[in-house]
Amino acid sequence: MNLDDFNFFTFFNNSRSKREAGKYAYLALTGTSIIWGTTWVASKIAVNSGISGLEVSYIRQFIAGVILVLYFLLKGEKLPSWQQFRWLFILSIFMFVMANGLSTWGVKFIPSGLAALIGALYPLCVILIEIIFFRVNNSSRLTFIGLIMGLGGVTMVLYENTFHKQPEGYVFGIILGMIAMLAWSIGTLFIVRNKYQMNPYYAMGWQMFMASFMIYGLAKVTGNDQPFSAISWQTWAAIGYLIIMGSIIAFIAFIYTTRYLPTVISSLYAYINPIVAMIVGAFLLGEKLTFFIIVGAMITLTGVYLVNRSLKKMKMDQK
Repeated sequence: MNLDDFNFFTFFNNSRSKREAGKYAYLALTGTSIIWGTTWVASKIAVNSGISGLEVSYIRQFIAGVILVLYFLLKGEKLPSWQQFRWLFILSIFMFVMANGLSTWGVKFIPSGLAALIGALYPLCVILIEIIFFRVNNSSRLTFIGLIMGLGGVTMVLYENTFHKQPEGYVFGIILGMIAMLAWSIGTLFIVRNKYQMNPYYAMGWQMFMASFMIYGLAKVTGNDQPFSAISWQTWAAIGYLIIMGSIIAFIAFIYTTRYLPTVISSLYAYINPIVAMIVGAFLLGEKLTFFIIVGAMITLTGVYLVNRSLKKMKMDQK
């Protein structure tokens, strides 16, 4: 199945020149960056009302997963093989149980902008894992400069946050965010090193679906679960936003972006998300946004950009 099978793109694809498609792609990139940035704030709003981040995560993943899986099944996709199910199961643990589940749990204890910034560090973590565990040293001077800037910038933000009153469990939230980022990095490496012939978007739906049951079990075991009747309408509204905008609309926009824009440009959303989360979090939730936090965030994202740029440059030189 290719992207032309997505009925969502009919409006863009019909009688559109490449130039016009490019204009819409930039709009899609803007939408993706803003929406995925605001999902951190929406998660914070949901957990601030008393519900656990684990419960928010399993509700979101279950509904979004069902929608994606049913859509592709209706489009004619076959059920995955047992081998593919094993692959999907492993990925669901790293990409959704640990990465999404723990990061959503952790956002209750730390500012949404900080949580987004920690999540943006995963390219740095991927490099370190490859160097330490796989003895793969695809690095240059620019790579190490980026690593130092990225880690230094985050340290600066964390140090600045210590001067402001933080909720109980702040350190626990940082730990959850770091574990989630590490899990996303491992999952990314697993995808790169173990490719299977399966539509990646259909696969993502199955990962969400399977992960929702595991996160539900984790919520039960840790006592982070409550009856649906006790969930406020504000929380349901935030979860609805996460499902419709974060897991579906932004997802569709991202697919369109990757089709019509170069990878270097389509990946810019990763650097914009934390900035959006910080600004919206300060405006809607009153999260602290000082000069040093802004500078630290910019240093961090610049470091991540330099790492990605150095790797892409080396790949081009090897061709």
